[in-house]
Amino acid sequence: MDLELRQLRCLVAIVDAGTFTDAALELGVSQAAVSRTLASLEQVLGVRLLHRTSRSLTPTTAGVQVLARARHLLAEADNLVREATTGHTRLRIGHPWSAMGRHTGEFQRRWAGRHPEVELLLVRTNSATGGLAEGLCDLAVLRTPVPAGRFADATVGHEDRYCAMAADDPWASRRSVTLAEVGTRVLVIDTRTGTTTTDLWPTDARPRVERIHDIDDWLAAIATGRSVGVTPHGTVPQYRRDGIVYRRVRDAPRVPVRLVWRRDDPHPATHAAVALLGKLYRGADRPHATHRTRVQR
Repeated sequence: MDLELRQLRCLVAIVDAGTFTDAALELGVSQAAVSRTLASLEQVLGVRLLHRTSRSLTPTTAGVQVLARARHLLAEADNLVREATTGHTRLRIGHPWSAMGRHTGEFQRRWAGRHPEVELLLVRTNSATGGLAEGLCDLAVLRTPVPAGRFADATVGHEDRYCAMAADDPWASRRSVTLAEVGTRVLVIDTRTGTTTTDLWPTDARPRVERIHDIDDWLAAIATGRSVGVTPHGTVPQYRRDGIVYRRVRDAPRVPVRLVWRRDDPHPATHAAVALLGKLYRGADRPHATHRTRVQR
């Protein structure tokens, strides 16, 4: 006989209600059905779960342990049902590093105003697909090449590359650096989801490399001053840290920003998200946009 959720619900109802009679009323079944369900659970587990007398009902030692696990499993089952039945009223956007960069807050505000019926959740997952392949999100913001086959994508914008360095670095007093200069330093690279590879440099002028696997490790290594990092501008507003500054790499190619989704199972709000984020990036890329904002202030 297999363990069933209804058996766990019965156990929790008995303990919470305090009597078989009250548990039966809560579950909408007969008292005899409650007794049979509890007996079948004890048979499946091979242990007695409750001490029962004419005046009291308390869990056994094994019952206390099973009860705790039962509550957890039932909560997970309820969450699963909720996810399945409300999937299109929630849009989960995954990202491995910096979400929409400088546009993250504005995207969230505009989305809430235009699509109040679809809850927006941002999910950071340090995987090559930002959690898309793992089923953790409906859309992903990626700045690395999109895996072929399963996924479709739309380029919504481009970002300049910036060099991250310790605040007391000799370059910190400058406005920008070049790729050739960076090539003389130790470069921290996230080999799993980072956008920077040594292919940015000629084979005879590549920097020495320190490999890490997460944004926090990347920042920690740079803060020591022993190395620098190169990253899209999206990282700059999302990861401001004491002891670290960012300077533009003025001759580096820009990084495409893409929204990616499962080709065969797109979320209904996919095209709305693409349109909104594309509009935000296009506005930021207009030469007069920054000037107009200053005037309004």
